[in-house]
Amino acid sequence: MLFAWITDPNAWLALGTLTLLEIVLGIDNIIFLSLVVAKLPTAQRAHARRLGLAGAMVMRLALLASIAWVTRLTNPLFTIFSQEISARDLILLLGGLFLIWKASKEIHESIEGEEEGLKTRVSSFLGAIVQIMLLDIIFSLDSVITAVGLSDHLFIMMAAVVIAVGVMMFAATLDW
Repeated sequence: MLFAWITDPNAWLALGTLTLLEIVLGIDNIIFLSLVVAKLPTAQRAHARRLGLAGAMVMRLALLASIAWVTRLTNPLFTIFSQEISARDLILLLGGLFLIWKASKEIHESIEGEEEGLKTRVSSFLGAIVQIMLLDIIFSLDSVITAVGLSDHLFIMMAAVVIAVGVMMFAATLDW
């Protein structure tokens, strides 16, 4: 049952779409990662980049599994105007509102100019890794919510995250 999706063209389309979305929505992660890692000594940068992204991937997979589990909670919690509302409905509603807010914020920043960026001070290697992992959760919330909304297969969502993080690890090593 775990690998039944392999013969389904729709599953492959979902995997490709989710992977591309994860990569596109992960661009802010790479920018932040570059800023944090640049504050470390040169000898520690590559190692911090790999460990930070690997830890962030594990946390993102856990977040994805948690949200995917909650969205399977389809028993009605309450009724509004004869419409039954479940935990899944609430998660998707809140996720949709978050995505609208994030898109509006991005559009506003592109038109009005970006506010003063995050002012971070990394004093240690461990501090950089923790900072990368924690802020990746915030930056990846949009892609996790999108993944849960686009696919019913947790394995496909997780595979897209792993592939996208691999691409981000590669992209983070490039000199832009």
